[in-house]
Amino acid sequence: MTTQPAISMIGEEHYRKLERMYLAAPINEFFKPSIQIGRGTAEIKVNVDSRFFHAAQAAHGALYFKSLDDAAFFAVSSLVEDNFVLTSSFNLYMHAPVMSGEVRSIGKVVRGGGSSFLAESILYNDQNEEIARGSGMFVKSKIKFTPEMGYR
Repeated sequence: MTTQPAISMIGEEHYRKLERMYLAAPINEFFKPSIQIGRGTAEIKVNVDSRFFHAAQAAHGALYFKSLDDAAFFAVSSLVEDNFVLTSSFNLYMHAPVMSGEVRSIGKVVRGGGSSFLAESILYNDQNEEIARGSGMFVKSKIKFTPEMGYR
């Protein structure tokens, strides 16, 4: 008989609260993303909509940045159970345009703890091809998680 490792219920509850908080943010009424958070990881999915296009009929870099920053941000947030974190810097590299389908961003914490974290994320199109990547520094703020911000 194999024993499964114990899963922290506090962690799982925290991840679900973070997911609800993310989806409650007013900007997500426009992008309509989905999110899945685990320990030190996050995955964001967004269906590409023509309302996200620039004049050349492909998704604007704002979609790339939002998807990549959000995935890295929530990967870090999964490790901080009391306070909101903030993006202090973020580097973005766009490799290819996207005009349709779904984009998926996978974020993971690379290093950190305490009050400062480094995280990276990769953005894929619906053929699972990398179209962008980013990395950023995130810092723990003094802002406590509250039900008013959707953390419930």
